[in-house]
Amino acid sequence: MKLSTPLVKVLGDKTANVMADKLGLHTVGDLLHHYPRKYFEHGSLTPLAELVEGEHVTVLAEVRTSAVTKTRNGKTLGKVVVTDRSGATLELAFFGKVANWYCQRLQPGGQHLFAGRVSSFNTKRQLAHPQVFSEDDEAALARAGAIISIYPAAEGIDTMAIRKAVDLVLSDADLDEDPLPEDLRRQHQLVGLRAALQTIHRPTKLDQVPTAKDRLRWDESFVLQVVLARRRLEQRSQGGTPRLGREGGLLDAFDASLPWVLTDGQHEIGKVISQELGRSQPMHRLLQGEVGSGKTVVALRAMLSVIDSGGQAALLAPTEVLAQQHARSLRDLLGPLSQAGELGSNEHSTRVALLTGSLGAVARRSALADAGSGEAGILVGTHALLSEGVEFRDLGLVVVDEQHRFGVEQRDALRAKGRAPHVLVMTATPIPRTVAMTTYGDLEVSTLRELPAGRSPIRTTVVRRRGPYFDSVWAGLRDQVEAGRQAFVVCGRIGDEAVPPKTTAQGSNPVNVEDEQSPLLSVLEVAEALTEGPLQGLRLEILHGRMPSDAKEEVMSRFNAGHTQVLVATTVIEVGVDVPNASVMVVMDADRFGISQLHQLRGRIGRGEHPATCVLLTDAFPDSLAYQRLQAVASTTDGFELSQLDLEVRREGDVLGADQSGGRSSLRFLKLADLDIITTSREWATRLVEDDPDLSRHPALKQAVEAILDEQRAAFIEKA
Repeated sequence: MKLSTPLVKVLGDKTANVMADKLGLHTVGDLLHHYPRKYFEHGSLTPLAELVEGEHVTVLAEVRTSAVTKTRNGKTLGKVVVTDRSGATLELAFFGKVANWYCQRLQPGGQHLFAGRVSSFNTKRQLAHPQVFSEDDEAALARAGAIISIYPAAEGIDTMAIRKAVDLVLSDADLDEDPLPEDLRRQHQLVGLRAALQTIHRPTKLDQVPTAKDRLRWDESFVLQVVLARRRLEQRSQGGTPRLGREGGLLDAFDASLPWVLTDGQHEIGKVISQELGRSQPMHRLLQGEVGSGKTVVALRAMLSVIDSGGQAALLAPTEVLAQQHARSLRDLLGPLSQAGELGSNEHSTRVALLTGSLGAVARRSALADAGSGEAGILVGTHALLSEGVEFRDLGLVVVDEQHRFGVEQRDALRAKGRAPHVLVMTATPIPRTVAMTTYGDLEVSTLRELPAGRSPIRTTVVRRRGPYFDSVWAGLRDQVEAGRQAFVVCGRIGDEAVPPKTTAQGSNPVNVEDEQSPLLSVLEVAEALTEGPLQGLRLEILHGRMPSDAKEEVMSRFNAGHTQVLVATTVIEVGVDVPNASVMVVMDADRFGISQLHQLRGRIGRGEHPATCVLLTDAFPDSLAYQRLQAVASTTDGFELSQLDLEVRREGDVLGADQSGGRSSLRFLKLADLDIITTSREWATRLVEDDPDLSRHPALKQAVEAILDEQRAAFIEKA
């Protein structure tokens, strides 16, 4: 059976549909690459202390106590407590008629396999109505060997069902053709594909597993690098239009109007971009830089060079707030140079148009007309730029801001509106080399580290919401505002969403009880509390993503103008918002945000001449990992240092997603520390693709590549 064979042909409709819906597994290859998450040696006890709430798990544990009781409403409850060597315990709850049966079967001292979703009740971890494997299942596992493979499972498909499905396909799958070149396997002493998959699923000794993982780690790296190498080759083969600019044009006029001096980094990267824009092959470059390092000015200078060459530029932003901010910033930077057709405009001027999904019909028609006629040299927008009907007279440059919010297909969809236009991708999230060679492996990388002169230092402090310094946070914010400054208060949600209620022991159904974290404080409730409390009398407004586009624009205009003193907002202000007078930021529930996100948010202040303060409010205890993460953010404003820390606490699969298309990551074992593997894979992949572009001489590799691409296309269609 081929790896591309649909599981429905092998497992039947019911099981295959559950695997597809719950685990994203559609083919035999998907199933064989759904690896065990851990292994149990038969007869040993489970490390119960490592269980994570919300996970579907299978545990091997010993029964400590077993008893039947009645709940407050008179229902029968069977409570079984299981344990391991460390003394950690887990409660199993059975309700109704089956409670007596399970408690009779599960006697103290017995050892059994249990599967279910980890929840919490009365502060104790619990499996409510877990599956208890039969003696036949346990005996089958014992006969299979000393090692029990435990798979990532989901509701409706437990590890035993996955194990049986793997057994069904493992022996019959066509694994004789290997995607890795024989020379590469020999040079790095890698086992064959069949041996690797057989061992990873059914090891006879635990010390065999690392060898299999090492081989499969190379698979993940190499196949991904082949995908990227083919993209690079395809891009090089495309004929583009050189955009050489012209002396005395719009770019020269802009440079002459700048009231500040460009940094050395801006100069150097500008030269590189100018050279690449002048080539007949399209530029594909990633510009990464610290928050506030001046990436927008670099991008604008590239756009003006293209406009001087007779072309147009499109700037794609992930949110309406950011798109509006970009349009406003570009117009402010250009001044009269952005007022083409208006009285008193500069002779070299162009026009900056804005296109977003919620734009009114008249404004939309105007923006589309300006883009189609070429009157607008720059069109700024959200995903609306990708829509049918958006046409350019001559699109010469695509600029994508905050690329991690988009997929490769979205970037390509915008490029398709021109004749092989140049591409400049920007991100304020610093990227380690390993990530740059994977997630952005089809792009050349430039880095801006130097901050423009005049930026103020940002002091960051962590404050517990129930601690002694909480009141002083608002007193300090009020002092700054009354001194003429402005402030942001950031919340994790809006406030009109449906939020799961906090659960308590009283009146709750124990079957459905989970120990939910307290709901995030919302914009609406925080704004009301501040207005009626510590910030009473100050001019305060709210901003969030579900407000109408014109309302968001008006709120930001008032804040930019200084009329609004305090802006209570969601993370819509995370990137691109530039208000030099804002010197204070308070982040509510800061421990619930990512490290890079906190760094991005903090970058909204300290953009003027006044010293800035960022306060990270949290309920986390000082000895918790969450609190320590916040202290790490407070200890440095170096985004590159924080990006390394961020990557250490996030799953590699989330970070090294194949092409950022939003689908299930194809990477399971490849780690950020595997620089040698990634580098070597890139070199081998580049040579192989140049020698065999369509992979006709490497059928197994071609199949593996197509599996990744099919998954990405499906994810993109689903998102669209």
